[in-house]
Amino acid sequence: MSAVERRSIKVMLVEDHNLVRAGIRAVIDGQSDIQVIAEATEGRQAIRLARANCPDVAVVDVAMPNMSGIEVTREIRRLCPQTQVLILTAHDNEEYFFQTLKAGAVGYVLKKAAASDLIAAIEAASKGEPYLYPSVARLLVSDYLQRAPERETFEPLSDREREVLRLVAEGKTNRQIADTLFLSIKTVQTHRDHIMKKLRMHDRTELVKYAIRKGLIEADS
Repeated sequence: MSAVERRSIKVMLVEDHNLVRAGIRAVIDGQSDIQVIAEATEGRQAIRLARANCPDVAVVDVAMPNMSGIEVTREIRRLCPQTQVLILTAHDNEEYFFQTLKAGAVGYVLKKAAASDLIAAIEAASKGEPYLYPSVARLLVSDYLQRAPERETFEPLSDREREVLRLVAEGKTNRQIADTLFLSIKTVQTHRDHIMKKLRMHDRTELVKYAIRKGLIEADS
């Protein structure tokens, strides 16, 4: 299906700095299949606009007036569960990262990232797929490897499912996994669904955490 035929991804920007927000919008406006439908400069406004517009993805800054991006994320996920939250921030540290994950964010991208990283993150988030900027992903890997240094076997999973699980842990999207393993995107999604069922996981973020905790990738990958 071509970009023209695909339904546009509806995005809301939540950023209090006008210049930064304009730059993000300029990047998104260059994409034919992503559309900015709302912009907010502070938390309460963001929540009102999310409820009114039901965006597919809310790109949220962490540090804002009135409410933090973490609080905004929690409220948007509670009131608009169909909206995925992607954190875009200058903060590359564990405190913000783990708090945003707990609040329900599906992705975390640094403001120093390339424009292509932001677009990839929005596309992944719109499908409910986790997206972590590489340096941030290492924080998650390190944390879970420290909590569970021992390796456990994966008897319930087939060899192919273990391959898919490893690639998910590396932050690959369904399309990237399909290209790597020479499978269809539908087959990859079927494998992911089977993995979550076998491991009794309920969402993709939980699946990523589990895979990392089991040591399928190294901390410096």
